[in-house]
Amino acid sequence: MYQKFVQAINQKKLVLLKFDSYEKGVISRTCVPFDFGPSRKYKDGQDRYHFYDLDSPSSNHNLSILPSQIIDIKILDKSFEPKNYVTWNPIRWFLKRDWGAYS
Repeated sequence: MYQKFVQAINQKKLVLLKFDSYEKGVISRTCVPFDFGPSRKYKDGQDRYHFYDLDSPSSNHNLSILPSQIIDIKILDKSFEPKNYVTWNPIRWFLKRDWGAYS
């Protein structure tokens, strides 16, 4: 999963994420892959996959998923532009990438 995730970041490709949400069971979402590492939201120090959920029924939002929750990551043919999704100053990504000003 990790290699697919890194590949999607480097190629700026959307992914189809299938994961166990624990609360709602298995969910599939089209997402922008953001990063892999500790979360600012969850203070437990565990590494998580960070995505931006594009098709949640409630609203688009960030997802931070533990590796044990990931069932599958499929790289889609559709590309994304980081400038459309990175709305903060990306001071430090955990995974290196070449996203220009958004790296």
